[in-house]
Amino acid sequence: MAMKLRDDFYWGNSVSSMQTEGAWNEGGKGKSVYDIREAGENTSDWTVATDSYHRYQEDFDYMQDLGMNMYRFQISWSRVNPMGDGQWNEEGIAFYDQFIDDLIARGIEPMVCLYHFDMPLHLAEKFNGFISKEVVNAFIRYGKEMVDRFGHKVKHWLTFNEQNIFSMPEESFRVAGYLTGKKTIEELYQIQRNTMVCHASIANYIHTRTDANISGMLAYQEVYPATSHPEDVRLAREFDEFMNHHYLEMYSKGKRLDSYVKFIENQKFDLAITEEELEEITQLRSDYLTFSYYSSTTIDHTKVPDDAVPNEYLQYGKKDNPYIDTTEWNWQIDPDGFRDILNKMYQRYDLPIFPIENGIGVIEEWDGQNPIADDYRIDYHKKHLLALLKAVNLDGVDVLGYLGWGLIDILSSQGDMRKRYGVVYVNRENHDLKDLKRVPKKSYDWLKEVIHTNGDELLK
Repeated sequence: MAMKLRDDFYWGNSVSSMQTEGAWNEGGKGKSVYDIREAGENTSDWTVATDSYHRYQEDFDYMQDLGMNMYRFQISWSRVNPMGDGQWNEEGIAFYDQFIDDLIARGIEPMVCLYHFDMPLHLAEKFNGFISKEVVNAFIRYGKEMVDRFGHKVKHWLTFNEQNIFSMPEESFRVAGYLTGKKTIEELYQIQRNTMVCHASIANYIHTRTDANISGMLAYQEVYPATSHPEDVRLAREFDEFMNHHYLEMYSKGKRLDSYVKFIENQKFDLAITEEELEEITQLRSDYLTFSYYSSTTIDHTKVPDDAVPNEYLQYGKKDNPYIDTTEWNWQIDPDGFRDILNKMYQRYDLPIFPIENGIGVIEEWDGQNPIADDYRIDYHKKHLLALLKAVNLDGVDVLGYLGWGLIDILSSQGDMRKRYGVVYVNRENHDLKDLKRVPKKSYDWLKEVIHTNGDELLK
């Protein structure tokens, strides 16, 4: 049988603002929580990143040459509103206005993400981030303003990058701008609730004021039971429900899972949700569902304390899967898990599915002359794209597109320039900016052929 993708399939690249832009103190930008982080032994600071604020035209030219027709980027909240809840910075807004126009002029459709963990420093220091209703209100104000400014030409929107990370104890408080406090499970659920109110408010606003599309996005956590022991199976299922499907149910149906509601009741959490906020969530719908995927893992119940809540299961019970390969960063490579997620999301929610982050991070060095021979990257993307082709043609999944992560090298989420995802090398290191030259790798030509044949090259 022929293996085909839809004719209007989206091929593209995903990034965040703080990992690309630099220019932390230019154009009227205010400080974010990232701008005060200092460099470490194996990390950079965030002042320059890959200098896309000044060099994005060159990056766009590479994307256009590759044949990409979508770019998912982030508007920096503190660039358009330096305090987060204060006056609008027209210079920052003008930057993104031109940025969007330059994408569209190249035939590349913009997808805007409103928040990728870079809380305006003022809101983090004064209100402790998304634990606060003041910050909820400030975010809704910011999101609606961006929709009003750009909704006539940006037709694809996200509120939060990987929103279920707000449910992960080891990450939630960091990404929410929560600087000081007890960091309890109840507070984690308060942050989770607050961010969902934000998402619902913006999604409903977009659907009533524009003809644009919006999706909820999560980092899909594919977790297998480590064995066939019933307790491994139960913990894997509960983790999937609380960390993945809890969000997907609300994104697609405006419905909170009964297991989640019962958990809140049993824990006696007071999340101070109002009837108005519940109504916003009840009205919530998504035009499609988006997610990031890099790897899978397994869970071993013998390592999980009896009093652990589902959000904590992986902290205790994560166990490497002996049947699949592992990267140097201990991320396990699992294309079959990618196909499994595409099916679980589509068959359960009957909405188009759009994977918008996928890739492999590797330590790479350029000799200053020859393209980096990154056959491992070609192998990774090829296997995941073949899994996607099977999901479409053998399983009947409606997949809108495929966006790789950081396909022009960027700082990693921890600020480590050694961890490179790109098909284009950016010539800088953690502590040496060098010349920031862009240099295509071997994978660049391979991906170009894949995109220009709309995936047919994968079957050769």
